[in-house]
Amino acid sequence: MRTINSVDEMREFGTQLGKKLKAGDLLLLSGPLGSGKTALTQGIGTALGFTGVTSPTFVISKIYKGNPNLIHVDAYRLQGEASALFDDLDLDSYLSQSVTVVEWGEGLVNRIADNYLEIKLQHGSDENERLVEVIDHGLGVSL
Repeated sequence: MRTINSVDEMREFGTQLGKKLKAGDLLLLSGPLGSGKTALTQGIGTALGFTGVTSPTFVISKIYKGNPNLIHVDAYRLQGEASALFDDLDLDSYLSQSVTVVEWGEGLVNRIADNYLEIKLQHGSDENERLVEVIDHGLGVSL
């Protein structure tokens, strides 16, 4: 378990993680609202050469074109009965040439890959502190 003490520190953690990622890597980010999922993804984007990474809450998915691409998905509205819409995103078609980050993707990401990195975020003891747990499901990325 890692402790993060600010939004900037979460972005820096994302940048360090992003430097270790390559095309084909899939990340599942889980945690309550405001736990730092988007800030972490912004850091990953920075490491991959992207600026202006924002939450895709209203559009569900954004593709940042590069080498590799960054695909950022907010699957919050794709839970339960709407989970079939996750398949309609056709993420598996882009997976091999992209780093794919899925927020709120519990029970969904295993539809497109067996190996992924799960990052669980939770609020800490004060308003800025976040607790981060990284679980490697066969991706092989060490932190």
